[in-house]
Order: sequence, then structure tokens, then C-alpha cells
Amino acid sequence: MPIYSEVVMDHFMNPRNVGEIENPDGVGEEGNPVCGDMMTFYIKVKDDRLEDVKFKTFGCGAAIAVSSMVSEMAKGKTLDEVLEITPQSVAEKLEGLPKNKFHCSNLGAQALHKAIEDYREKQKKGGK
Repeated sequence: MPIYSEVVMDHFMNPRNVGEIENPDGVGEEGNPVCGDMMTFYIKVKDDRLEDVKFKTFGCGAAIAVSSMVSEMAKGKTLDEVLEITPQSVAEKLEGLPKNKFHCSNLGAQALHKAIEDYREKQKKGGK
């Protein structure tokens, strides 16, 4: 059984920003069929900043903790700042992840980045 930091355990036991946003400005989904983790991020954007971030994650404790931490790191930041969130920075904020769970931090960052790409695509197409 992997040993998790107190930060990971806190975000797993008390995840922040869980849920769905109605009429989101962007949605990003990422999954790993090997381990079965699936993450979906929903974003609301105002003045090029993430006004709100929510997620739904189906997966292990590390995946839930990563999603929670990513949402906290992203809220209120500009889109470009959010795109600078890396799997490494997520793992550092969580005070480390076991090697076999590090892929979870990839999924969280990628799902959020996909939500921003989705938002930007909608903007190009003349969405709201």
C-alpha cells in the first residue's frame, strides 16, 4: 500500500470543487484505460481567467486528490497561467506521489488543459 502525504489524504478525504458546471465554457476529459482513472474538468472563464473550475473523477484516491489540487491551483488564474501547470508542479503541491501513482498528475493537468483548448475552440467558432 503506497504511503501518501497528509496533503494528498486531505484532498482525497475532502476534495475541493467536485461537481459539474452548468453550461460550462470548456470541458476536458482525460483517462487511462490501464488503471481505469477518468477525469473530467469543467471551466467557466471570465476576462481570460478561470472564474470557476469543477471536476468529476472516477478513480483511485491519488486521482481524486490530484483533481482537487489541480482545481485549486487553477482557480482565479489566467488561461496562460493554467497552461503552465505541469504534472510535476501538481505532485510537488501534493508533497509527492508514489511512483506508481505519478501518472495521475499527468491526467489532471491534461484534462484541465483540454478544457481550455475546448474553450478556445468555441471562441474561434464564435461561441459565447
